[in-house]
Amino acid sequence: MTDVARLRRQADEAGLGPIAAKVLAGERLSRDDGLALYRTPHLHAVGALANHVREKLHGDRAYFNVNQHVNYTNYCNKFCRFCSFDRLPGQEGAYLMTPEEAAAKIREQLDEPVTEVHMVAGVWPKIPYEYYLDLLRAVKAARPAIHVKAFTMVELDQIQKVAKKPMPEVLEELKEAGLGSCPGGGAEVFAERIHREGYHLKITGDEWLAIARQVHAARLRSNCTMLHGHVETAEERVDHLDRLRTLQDVTGGFQTYIPLSFHPENNEWSHLPGPTALDELREIAVGRLMLDNVPHVKAYWILMELGVAQACLSFGADDVDGTVVEERIYHDAGATTPQKTQREELIQAIRDAGRIPVERNTLYDVVWSEEGEPGNREAALT
Repeated sequence: MTDVARLRRQADEAGLGPIAAKVLAGERLSRDDGLALYRTPHLHAVGALANHVREKLHGDRAYFNVNQHVNYTNYCNKFCRFCSFDRLPGQEGAYLMTPEEAAAKIREQLDEPVTEVHMVAGVWPKIPYEYYLDLLRAVKAARPAIHVKAFTMVELDQIQKVAKKPMPEVLEELKEAGLGSCPGGGAEVFAERIHREGYHLKITGDEWLAIARQVHAARLRSNCTMLHGHVETAEERVDHLDRLRTLQDVTGGFQTYIPLSFHPENNEWSHLPGPTALDELREIAVGRLMLDNVPHVKAYWILMELGVAQACLSFGADDVDGTVVEERIYHDAGATTPQKTQREELIQAIRDAGRIPVERNTLYDVVWSEEGEPGNREAALT
């Protein structure tokens, strides 16, 4: 029996035959298809379909990078009910790094082959516009070759407001100061019901998508995300994925989709159980199947434990993120993963999952590959 025949048989037995036919033909899945994928108890059949798409796109490759995080402030006035990171000035643990303090974090890792810094933080309206420009300049001065992936759409909304300039002008000035791309956080779930219940002071889903459209128009790539495992329904998850897919049809600017696992510790939703490992596998798989126009799907190991991320590499994911030095947002919410994983640990974890490790930079240029494909580590670090 061929692999395709085996896949068809498994899908038929799970009642997913029509969806499998679409997947094998390369056709787009409908919202109803997405709901069926969420509701079926046959998770392995969903994973097998997603793995088929993943291997069709990327073969056995699994990407990672050597990166570090700088969460430059935890000042925030959005008061999201799921957040364990935010503080008000003067509260215990509250901080706002100076640009030089952020640059010092970069210099601490100069002996490591870091190619990316991921900078996201809280939102505080009293931070002046020039601070964000100085922050970018300081980080680039500390390590000129580093790619700065910074500022969610929520942060960009605040930066534009304090700048009192049109968003396209703000984005150009941020690029000139060193911004290389944007992360995908802050989207949460686009459904207005959840927005009202959990994060009503944050920008809406429509506003997030509108800013992402402008980011892509400025020739900046970004990621996209969904926070799952709290109060959202399957219908709301499918709506979220469909709205991401619709924008991607227009801009092509999303390079990676990352399901973000809700962590219930130390926040107002601590009574909720949070997602299980099986939930995380399903989110990866459904995301891979629904987002047919997004090249990569990431199993963000810092949120789900490295072993679950390894399993995700057979459920649709082709990326595990990176070494992640000093991540604070999810660890404040109870994440128990290490603050840093060494490059060789990630390589071995990918090997153990039966995949081929490929070190990438932020834009998925190959830095190193176990396949022997020519990379350019020297260019990435200088």
